[in-house]
Amino acid sequence: MGGGLSTCDCDGGTGVSGVAEIGWDPDAFERFYREHVERVQRFVARRVEDPYLAADLTADVFLAAVDASAGYREQLGTPVGWLYGIARNVVAGERRRKARELRANQRVSGRRLLTADDVGRLEERIDAEASARQLIAAMGELPEGERAALELVAVDGLSPQEAAQVLGIRVTAFRVRLHRARGRLRSQSLQLVSTPEEAIS
Repeated sequence: MGGGLSTCDCDGGTGVSGVAEIGWDPDAFERFYREHVERVQRFVARRVEDPYLAADLTADVFLAAVDASAGYREQLGTPVGWLYGIARNVVAGERRRKARELRANQRVSGRRLLTADDVGRLEERIDAEASARQLIAAMGELPEGERAALELVAVDGLSPQEAAQVLGIRVTAFRVRLHRARGRLRSQSLQLVSTPEEAIS
C-alpha cells in the first residue's frame, strides 16, 4: 500500500479551554473548525464514497463536538483524539442507520448547501483516499475490536496512545489488539504501513 496511507498531523492543537469554549463562543468554534476540518474530512473520506454524505457526516461530527464540548477534560487526551472518537461514533451511527434503511430523505437539506466546487473538492478527497478504503475493506473480516485498532493506526495514522483514547481502552490492551490484528492479516499477506513508533511492525 505504501507509506502514503499514514496522513496524521495529530498534534494537540486547540487547548482544553478552547474546546470548552466552542459550545458557546462562535469565534472559538470557528477557530476550532478551521483547525480540524481537514482532519475530519480525511477521516470521513476514508470511510464513505459519496461526497454529499461526506459533507453531512463532517458537519455532524462538529455538531456533536459542540454538544459534547462542556464534558471535555484534559485527562481524556488531546482534542484531536477526542474529536476522532466523536467522528468514529458518527460514522458508525450512519452505518447503523443505513443498515436499517432509515436514511431516506434525512440529508436533502444539507445537500442543497453544497456548491459544484464543494462537491468537486470532496470528490477529489474521496478519490485520494481510495487506497485507504481498500485497506479498510481488507480488514473487514477481523473482529470489530481488532479491526478498529488497526484501522486507527494503519489508516488514520494515530499513535497507539491516541488510538487507545479514541477506543476508550488502556494502551496496553490496545497494543494487544493491534498485535492480534496484524497476526491475522499476515496470513493474507497484506502489507501494512508502520507508525512512527513502529507500533505494528
